[in-house]
Amino acid sequence: MVRAIVHYILKTLGLALVVFLFMVCVTSVTPIYRFRAPAPFQGPDIFNPYRELDTANCWKRSLFHCHTRVKGPLNECEFWPGEVYDDLKKFNYDIITFSNHNELTVHPFDTSLQVNVYEHGYNLFKYHKLVFGCKKVVHFDHLIPLFASQKQFQLDYLGRGSDFIQMNHPYRTIGTCKKHFEELSGYEIMELDSGSGTENEYWDWALSAGHYSFGLANDDLHYPDRTSKIAVRCNFLCCPDATYASIKQNLLGGCYYAMRVPDYGDGDWTVKYEKNRHLPFVQDIGMRDDGTIYLKVSAAADSIKVYGQDHATLARTDRCDTLSYTIRPEDPYARMTAWFPEGEVIYTNPFARYDASVAASPYDGSPQKVSIPLTILFNLLLLGLAVGLIVLFHKILFWK
Repeated sequence: MVRAIVHYILKTLGLALVVFLFMVCVTSVTPIYRFRAPAPFQGPDIFNPYRELDTANCWKRSLFHCHTRVKGPLNECEFWPGEVYDDLKKFNYDIITFSNHNELTVHPFDTSLQVNVYEHGYNLFKYHKLVFGCKKVVHFDHLIPLFASQKQFQLDYLGRGSDFIQMNHPYRTIGTCKKHFEELSGYEIMELDSGSGTENEYWDWALSAGHYSFGLANDDLHYPDRTSKIAVRCNFLCCPDATYASIKQNLLGGCYYAMRVPDYGDGDWTVKYEKNRHLPFVQDIGMRDDGTIYLKVSAAADSIKVYGQDHATLARTDRCDTLSYTIRPEDPYARMTAWFPEGEVIYTNPFARYDASVAASPYDGSPQKVSIPLTILFNLLLLGLAVGLIVLFHKILFWK
């Protein structure tokens, strides 16, 4: 009897393992890319993401990575879109989009504010992306996106049916490494402040390799009823309204900044609401004709830094509300971060070298090259493994 039970358990576990490995093989299909070599930004001009700053339209508090309850049994949030919207409006959010996993969520009351965006990814490594401006959800995913080629294939595939893509929470993505960020392209926005730190070094890995992107910080909201989870990361856009046309133009133009906000009151909602009405903000930002970038904030910061190539600190000022830095010929790019006494942090978009006579920005949307021989070889190997697993499944199934 005991032997029969052990046999049954081993057989069941063996079948489950084979099925899992078969699913990994089937979902691992991908082209194999020959990635461009990392190359710093270069050119006679400097891209200014704040060139269209219009103080009449600044600043609109925004959240783009936000989950709600959806129809069906699988939910990552217990509150419906209308409830989440009301909770966020208490913190003076002007723009709120709902990015549920693999589902387009309808705006709860105003179709003119509808933004088609969803979070793509079922995979076990949490390699997730926000897909903006799509008409339908792409359900294909690699169960274990281990290789850079698989990640690039997802970006390319998603990009065909969307307006732009955000790379989500890199610090919480299993397998995040410097080499991958030096290789991957095809996303326009990097999600910042996705872990415990405020350095965003992974952003500099990509920027230093010549992959330009803007930066957004988001709550990745799942629990609007917890003070520590809501209104702790946000963005401030310079755009006239909350329609998708305005949002798209602004997010692809770069005239915005991202922000970390403390959980004021440590559980006291009254304190949290009040303090969120008086956040430090950017009063002025831009670039002068001589290549000097500048930032002025509304309150004295503990420190303001300029980061550049390889995450180097190019300039720093302490206990003041302004900073300016003249970009040198040897600087491929520069971005600014300001830390405030109560824990607030402001992140600006990067100023970067490019050739204005050739491109509108430093962003390189050209496709990565695919190696046909390696692609055939890799996928034939997957096919062979899948066939072998089918044979193994059959043997285990009839194992006596």
